[in-house]
Amino acid sequence: TSNKRTLRTLFRPAALPPPVISETSPSQKKLLAYHKGKEQREMIIQLLIDRALEVYYMNVDETDERDAAPPITELPSTVRNYFFIKPLKILSLQADYLFLKDCVQSNPMVPIQQQWLRSMLAMVPESLMEGRDRELLTEDLLKEVVRDYEKSMQRCVLRRALIKPDIKELDKLEEEAPLPLLPLGLDFSSTWRNSYIKAKNQIISTLHILHPTMKTLLDFGYTAFFNFVVVDFSSSRLKGPVDCKSLKTDASLSCSKAEDKIMSTWYQKVVRLFTQSEALDGVKLDQLESFYNCVAVLMSNQLKELLQRTTKAFVKLFDPEDRSCLPLFKMDLTFDENRMEFYPSLQDLEEAILFVVDCIGQTLQNVQTMPALLTGGTATLDAELPPHIVQWAKSTLEKSIRDNLEGPKEHFKGYVESYGWLVDGTAEERINRFIAEQPSFDEYT
Repeated sequence: TSNKRTLRTLFRPAALPPPVISETSPSQKKLLAYHKGKEQREMIIQLLIDRALEVYYMNVDETDERDAAPPITELPSTVRNYFFIKPLKILSLQADYLFLKDCVQSNPMVPIQQQWLRSMLAMVPESLMEGRDRELLTEDLLKEVVRDYEKSMQRCVLRRALIKPDIKELDKLEEEAPLPLLPLGLDFSSTWRNSYIKAKNQIISTLHILHPTMKTLLDFGYTAFFNFVVVDFSSSRLKGPVDCKSLKTDASLSCSKAEDKIMSTWYQKVVRLFTQSEALDGVKLDQLESFYNCVAVLMSNQLKELLQRTTKAFVKLFDPEDRSCLPLFKMDLTFDENRMEFYPSLQDLEEAILFVVDCIGQTLQNVQTMPALLTGGTATLDAELPPHIVQWAKSTLEKSIRDNLEGPKEHFKGYVESYGWLVDGTAEERINRFIAEQPSFDEYT
């Protein structure tokens, strides 16, 4: 009936759930065990209170009346807080934290994605993956990665869900490794937000690719180049064998005609577009240079794409798996000064084929930029074939030429083995030696 807060009012006994006839679930068992533990703690606390009262009454002066000793509710607040309230709060916080921690840790974690593991394995050199022992070692390492991942996820979820109370006893109960330290020698103190915002605003203000003129320029390039190539030898096989000189001549003429056609159609449309005032609508005076730089990059990319597509189409003609479009070349087997050889030579044939790649790369290399055309300058677009494309094309063609020339080489070798002795002086030497021996008539015959 008293309004004072006693230990019983501060920590009311937990009400156990009603008995259930059906089998309890794992979560219910945890809850029951938790309530049972709280009851046991309350019993221990009551025993401690009784013992504290006994010690307190024993220490009261004998002259005082024992009955006059104040009850437990009248103990000094400092004594009551030190012996009962504070330990009880610590025990309660500790028990609640451990129970909630157990609940959080018992929840299933998000498993590691198999794609991540495959990406890790892809970065391991193949030489380190050979052998049965290496496979077993790899499996053990992957299991260790999965364990570390699950442990890290569990610790992360626990830190996000619970705040650990500042209790020294918990540090003794929890044996947890410290978090990894930051890498030494790296400075993460500088902020990137200001520089990011500045760069973002600058990009937005100078992103000229969204200008309507750029869309029109893209349409011009797509219409002019989508089914056009600078050199087309796809039907060369149907025309029959060609010699190396004719191949070079045809390649040069085709490149020259293609360049003239592009300059008279696509380039003239671009020039007419930028001679109109509407082409620069919305572009500020201080942004003209960056705007025309964007135009130059877009035009350069269109020309480079055309030259790359032409180069790849020419290389595809020599595909060893598809000989339906393989060009035919005219070569003569000649005899001159007691020597048998091909004309043109195999090296000349290889040079003629590689000449086509160089001829494609030299096309459209003098196209003026728009500012240079409008102001009388000399700046040109960067339409050069990328070096890696040129290297790939030539190495692929050289290999294909070597493979396709195996037949002519064997044919030439057969002629030399069968008739070479007739033209290299061996036959003449044998005849002279026979005559010098002055054979008889029968030996002559």
